[in-house]
Amino acid sequence: MSVTTAVNDAAATAAATAAAAPHQVSLSVTLVFTALLVAMVLCLALEEKLHAKKSVIVGVFAVVSLLLAAFLELLPFGGVTLPNGHHINLPVFITAVDWGVITIIVGSSIFVDVTSKSGLFTWIAIKLTKASRGDPLILLVYYGVLTVVFSAVLNNVTAMIIIGSLSAVSLGKLERQHQLLGFLLIEGLLTNVGGLLTLISSVPNIIVGTTAGIGFMTFFIKAAPYVVVTTAVTLWMGAKLFKINRLAVAERESAMAKVAVFDENDGIGSRGFFYFGAIMLILFIVFIAGASFDGWAVGKLGMGYVAMSFGILMLIRYKSEADTFYQAIDWDLILFFCFLFITIHAMEEAQVLALIGKGFAPIIGMGEYLGGGTLLVVAAIASSVTDNIPLAAMLAKILASPEFATAADSPLWWSVIFGANLGGNLTPIGSASTLVAVTIIHRYKLPMTFAGFVKVAAPYAAVHLLMATAYVLVFLT
Repeated sequence: MSVTTAVNDAAATAAATAAAAPHQVSLSVTLVFTALLVAMVLCLALEEKLHAKKSVIVGVFAVVSLLLAAFLELLPFGGVTLPNGHHINLPVFITAVDWGVITIIVGSSIFVDVTSKSGLFTWIAIKLTKASRGDPLILLVYYGVLTVVFSAVLNNVTAMIIIGSLSAVSLGKLERQHQLLGFLLIEGLLTNVGGLLTLISSVPNIIVGTTAGIGFMTFFIKAAPYVVVTTAVTLWMGAKLFKINRLAVAERESAMAKVAVFDENDGIGSRGFFYFGAIMLILFIVFIAGASFDGWAVGKLGMGYVAMSFGILMLIRYKSEADTFYQAIDWDLILFFCFLFITIHAMEEAQVLALIGKGFAPIIGMGEYLGGGTLLVVAAIASSVTDNIPLAAMLAKILASPEFATAADSPLWWSVIFGANLGGNLTPIGSASTLVAVTIIHRYKLPMTFAGFVKVAAPYAAVHLLMATAYVLVFLT
């Protein structure tokens, strides 16, 4: 070995060691960034009071955090060196973003939006409405199950909009508007239960699941039993608490005639595109599941590639007006994610996550049983009063840090996933879907205040969290 080579190797080793070792940050600097993080969380919780979008709120904190981190020389500037030795000069805030998460959200949004134009989702919903024959209890069960399925396959906000609107129309035709509050509340709660079913059902799932390295099929197999049982329990509780019962024999014929006027084909513009959408939806689920396996090309490219590919394939049908679907993408959510990743990266470099990790260390140190249960409850309470996305991102970073190096099969990951999702059932601001449910409730002038929601939802949320804790500690440990 030549002297030059030896020197170069030694320099490379020293550089790698320096990069791997956490840099020293004074406690005062860490506390300043901690104050910024707390301020950001409070602003997100007061989003409506501030009359500001999430992307703008987090964007401001991303700009301030980056500028402060650059001034204090906390960020590793200078680009990125690839495994083949090639150096790319990228801004530090580009590498801070988890582009796998972004592509999953963008691709899935385009795919779902275009597929919905086929009339497939409305067709399924109306078919089930007619199959219920107008019986309110059967209708509740059908809509509840459909809410869970749509929340898993689409997203919980879309599911709540479709099922909530259909519930209002159906109960109006059946002259049972007095039961609409019960339907909407139960559906709102079930969107968060359905959001647990698959890896792509909710954003916390995507963030925590991809960080932990949990595959699509593994996620589904482990989450499905809880979702099935909890859905059944929620529907049973809803029927009892809101007194939604079967129709008397004398009323059934009249109710059946009222729902028979629904036409499931109204939203179908092209029968060919309808069938194409149904086939593509099945293939989308199959390929998303297949992306969990690294042994083939799609697995190496990841779920983001699958989502983007299917989104583009569906756009071929509307190739001349694809821009309308780009406009329909929730860019506020996308930019929110980008700015959030950047802010959390700055917080990580400022050792804020390490400081928070020390706070969680006693909980995690309790062991997988007591620690897992406590972490689930803490995550649920925290996500009930603020956005569950930054909470999930922060806890995922902490669990994956070298200090904890949490294994992929640890129940602690599931504690964060269940807590972040189910915390949305504690308050109307805990998740976007419960907020949509309350919005629909107010649209139909039904009585429901913030405190009223908490009071009515509390029994359901308590049962959901109790069952989740038992399930995680008994079956996932």
